[in-house]
Amino acid sequence: MPYPPGHRDETRTRIVRTAQRLFNMHGFEAVSIDRIMGEAELTRGGFYRYFGSKSDLYAEAMDCFFTNPAWGNRWEGVEVDPRNGALGPQIVRAYLSRQHYQDREDSCPMVALPGDVARSGAKAKQAYEAALEAMIAHLQVGAGPTGGPDRTTALAIAALCIGGMVIARASDDLALADEVRDAALSTALVLGDWS
Repeated sequence: MPYPPGHRDETRTRIVRTAQRLFNMHGFEAVSIDRIMGEAELTRGGFYRYFGSKSDLYAEAMDCFFTNPAWGNRWEGVEVDPRNGALGPQIVRAYLSRQHYQDREDSCPMVALPGDVARSGAKAKQAYEAALEAMIAHLQVGAGPTGGPDRTTALAIAALCIGGMVIARASDDLALADEVRDAALSTALVLGDWS
């Protein structure tokens, strides 16, 4: 009996989402194809119907809400919606939120995986750069009384968001982590002229 329509796309999405969660939690090297497929409730042999290698899957797992609207909002209680006003300040608040800080499984890959990407091949680096460029573009769109930050300012805001979250997560001291996120948030909002 043939598979129903959409089965292939649903299976591919399940593999990618499982890999995103595992890569975020454990990194590229510590996660095997067997583990990804097992947690996706699929067999290892099926992996190669969808991906040429683990590295190909890794590059696709770099997808995030900046590059793919289907990624959706995964942080409970956090919403980014263009109907609610300028995207820039919403993105900054969501990115530096306590929910994003706590949700390591569904974290943005730019926060969870930069060390892995630095050691990876061209495909992963290109996927990371695409996510960063998309974030920068979103930050520049119609925000603030001046029409939005220029590229240099948007880059600085992105660096505050990503770097602020990386530093916050590297700390065992929750008070320090909150202080880092709050400092990055207030500085980013001032830079974007969103305060």
